[in-house]
Amino acid sequence: MTTRIVTVGAVKIGGGERLVLIAGPCVIESERLLLETGRALKKICAAARVSFILKTSYDKANRTSADAFRGPGLAKGLAILKRVKRALRVPLCVDVHAVEQVAAAAGVADMLQIPAFLCRQTDLLKAVCESGRAVNVKKGQFLAPWDVKNIIGKFRAFGGRGLTLTERGASFGYNNLINDMRALPIMRRYGYPVIFDATHSVQLPGGLGGATGGQREFVRPLARAAVATGCDGLFLEVHPRPGRALCDGPNQISFDDARDLLRECAAIHRLLARSTGRKKG
Repeated sequence: MTTRIVTVGAVKIGGGERLVLIAGPCVIESERLLLETGRALKKICAAARVSFILKTSYDKANRTSADAFRGPGLAKGLAILKRVKRALRVPLCVDVHAVEQVAAAAGVADMLQIPAFLCRQTDLLKAVCESGRAVNVKKGQFLAPWDVKNIIGKFRAFGGRGLTLTERGASFGYNNLINDMRALPIMRRYGYPVIFDATHSVQLPGGLGGATGGQREFVRPLARAAVATGCDGLFLEVHPRPGRALCDGPNQISFDDARDLLRECAAIHRLLARSTGRKKG
């Protein structure tokens, strides 16, 4: 089915539009690294004919350990994001963890994201809807795909303007996630664009004891499978040097991996669009 279109800056998601990539480093490690990553991804997406939204976080409030790197914080992080957005001229997506962060984040970002662990937080969803920004909600690892109808119900009740739903795997035993590709068409039946988070889906939550592990070798096949189901976009955490990343290193991918993945996934998306009579990407 064709979903409604959600507009984020100049990017259109859903409705048969071209494949969208929401991507960037897990967290702001430095302004220089964020610029490096954003420039590389913008070039990669242009070559693959994929629309691009830059994502990152100013504060990762749900790290495994108390001493884990969280980022520069709200004020400093948003100042960096404002300069990077101006330099790159791309739409920006950031996550918010508390109602008190929403107004400031909405002043910089084009899309506000609710993390998976917070997808049922009614007050947070209400605040992002009232900000007037597009909203990306990560479906919690603890929810069935049909449970997103309750998120949608809240979104509509609070007068939200544009909603996308992101699948990032489901809890499967201890320290493991699994992807059920049936979830993507089930979620799309509700009429909103669906994004597949290919890098968080390969996490091993708490798998390293004091940190989260990951299996980045499975990012590429999972992304291809997700696009083949008809999803509207991909979410990737990308880092110039994943092995040295300060957050989520085991599941982030390199520029070269992102380039190969996007080329393949864009081709699948265009083939599917032609075969189903949807718009060409």
